[in-house]
Amino acid sequence: MNKVNLLHIDTYMKITLFSEVSVGISANSILIFAHVCVLLGENRPKPIDLYIAFLSLTQLMMLITMSLIAVNMFTSQWRWNSTMCQSLIYLHRLLRGLTLSATCLLNVLWTIMLSPRNSYLTKFKHKSPYHISGAFLFFCILYMSFSSHLFISIIATPNLTSENFMYVTQSCSLLPLSYFSKSMFSTPMAIREAFLLGLMALSSGYMVALLWRHKKQARHLHSTRLSPKASPEQRATRTIMLLMSFFVVLYILDFIFFHSRMKFKDGSIFYCVQIIVSHSYATVSPFVFIFSEKRIIKFLVSMCDRQENI
Repeated sequence: MNKVNLLHIDTYMKITLFSEVSVGISANSILIFAHVCVLLGENRPKPIDLYIAFLSLTQLMMLITMSLIAVNMFTSQWRWNSTMCQSLIYLHRLLRGLTLSATCLLNVLWTIMLSPRNSYLTKFKHKSPYHISGAFLFFCILYMSFSSHLFISIIATPNLTSENFMYVTQSCSLLPLSYFSKSMFSTPMAIREAFLLGLMALSSGYMVALLWRHKKQARHLHSTRLSPKASPEQRATRTIMLLMSFFVVLYILDFIFFHSRMKFKDGSIFYCVQIIVSHSYATVSPFVFIFSEKRIIKFLVSMCDRQENI
């Protein structure tokens, strides 16, 4: 089995990965703290704020789990047994799936909430939070079941090397699965992710149509010499489109690097780059949420002012 010794040599990959995870953990922690404080100060919190906080919590847990896995990738000082390998890698895979589901459903909820009053989506505004909560629970159960094969395919790395094992960390390896076993688990997963990405594409397309409609209205207002300043709906729509575009690009890159790794038989460079790419959204998205929400910015500024006055 290839131990991927280059992981110990490539200092740049190590620094980049740990820097990304550290920044992501800090950013998601700040966003969760700010959202909780802001929500506690409001009588009627918006459903969208609750889902953003939940998405940040999921991303935070995923990055913390990844940091533990990354430590074992770059050092063999602490050896894990099979139970530790299976539990951490299963938890990380589950949290990655939940992040995809939460991102997609947040996009759908945002689309419903920002839809105009004359839209056919208006009737779903009050019921959508309950429906999306049920949908998320459904996807959570699916991810738990479809990732269960990791409990039989992940083992502690044996002392004897073999080309049949695939490197995961210094302590953990992936057993080869038969074609039938791979198809049994990968096919439902591919269908599920294709459905989520398709749903995300539909909601994003609807948001593009809304943005184009707002742009036409802004041109009309500008021609009548009224303020052409972007409305909150326009700013929110642009934020959504920015996040979704970034998410899709990273998802495609993750897919490319994963299959490149399979083709080149555990190429260490592809493995590290795939990990960095697959966690970039969890690191960058909190900053987009923070800087696009005036309430969060005001809260953080007030917190900084209090610290300076102490």
